[in-house]
Parts: sequence; C-alpha cells; structure tokens
Amino acid sequence: MGLDAFSLDGRVAVVTGGSRGIGEEISVAFAEAGADVAPVARSEDALEATADRIEDAGGTAHPRPLDVTNVAAVEAMFDEVEASLGSVDVLVNNAGTNPFFGNPRDLDMETWNQILNVNVTGAFHCAREFGRRVNGTGALVNVASVGGVVALPYQAPYTTSKHAMVGLTKALAVDWAPRIRVNALAPGYVKTEFTKGVRESEGIRQDILDTIPQDRFAEPEEIATSAVYLASDAARYVTGEVHVADGGIAAR
Repeated sequence: MGLDAFSLDGRVAVVTGGSRGIGEEISVAFAEAGADVAPVARSEDALEATADRIEDAGGTAHPRPLDVTNVAAVEAMFDEVEASLGSVDVLVNNAGTNPFFGNPRDLDMETWNQILNVNVTGAFHCAREFGRRVNGTGALVNVASVGGVVALPYQAPYTTSKHAMVGLTKALAVDWAPRIRVNALAPGYVKTEFTKGVRESEGIRQDILDTIPQDRFAEPEEIATSAVYLASDAARYVTGEVHVADGGIAAR
C-alpha cells in the first residue's frame, strides 16, 4: 500500500472545534496531507488564524463560525461548505466543553446538560448531517478522550459524555458500514487551553503526571497525526475502534 495511503489528496474535511488546540492542529495536518479543510467553531477570530495556517500548508480553507448544538446552523454549514469546497469526505467531531472539575455532589444540572449537549448531542447533529450527505465513501473521526475509556477523577459529566461518544462511534460504525468508517480518537492530557487550568495547578499537575507512564503531556501535533491516519485509506479496514493516544494512562 505504501505511504501514499496516508494521503488526503482531493478530500474535503470539516473539523469542528477547529479554531484552537487539537482541532486546529488536525485542520493543519489534514491540509499538509492534501485535504481542503473547513474548520468550524464558535470563535470567528481564532478561525481566521487557523485558516491562514491551512493555506500556508497548501490547502484551501473555508472557516465558518458554528454552534454544534444548533441543528439549523449545522445544516447550513454543510450547505455552505459543499458550495465552496465540494462534497464533504471527512468529518472530525472535535468540539467539546468541560467546565466542571469537582465532586459530583456539587454539580448543577445546568452544567451537566451543557456538557452533554455539546459533547454528545452536538456531535450527533454533525454526524447525522454528514451521514445524510456523504457521496460515495467517507470517514468520521469522533475525538473522544481517554475519559471515554477510563474514569477521570472529579470529571463525572465529561467522563460520561466521552463514554457516550465511544458508544455512538461503535453504533454508527455498524449502521453505516461499509460506506462510512467511524472511529474514535481518545487523547490523554494535551498541552492546550482546554487543560491549562490543571497543568498550571502544581498539585493537580503532578497528580496527573503520576498517572501517565510517559510522564508528560502530549503536544497537539501528536494527536493530529492519529487523526490523519484514521481519516485516510491507511485505515480503510478500521471502523468502530477507539484509537487511544494517552501516554499509557489506560494501560495501567
């Protein structure tokens, strides 16, 4: 098969949560692999910076603000991307939120609903629309978390949402085979704004590092390369799987 199997030449990809962190690096890595990319996220200003990096990497960018919890907005986004770049071949469900860190006894239902609405229902909105529109074959990558494989302390709603995303991945992989491959990517702790709070808290930081056999946080680029693999023909016989990139947390 050769290394050409990792190419995304001629593909069109939508990356939700594509304005920063893992989503930004996936967008750029896809462009480097030959894809045209539509990074979508709430932050319009940050999207422009991602779009510049996509163009510098040789891809065509179509940045667009999006709230994944808004069904009509998701449909309109796909319409616009198809008009600009063509039929979407790859979807990366990366948008997520995790505003709660603490004992579940102290969790209010508004926060619980917010996390599930973005991380699970929003991902389903995008996946469903993608599944309706795929022309030929496609690849869906759901960015879950090591929290979709093991429990993360003091993160009950986030852990619940990511386990749900893993379940959704397996269900869609079965229902949509063989036309659409669906896999989950489960990163561990990555050096992004998303993890800044725990990384800058000396006590929490060390507690986390003690659970990571590699004894470090991942660089976003190290997660992006796994996304390229799952989206490419190199993984053409891989579906319904959870690709864990966590420095060894789940191996304990």
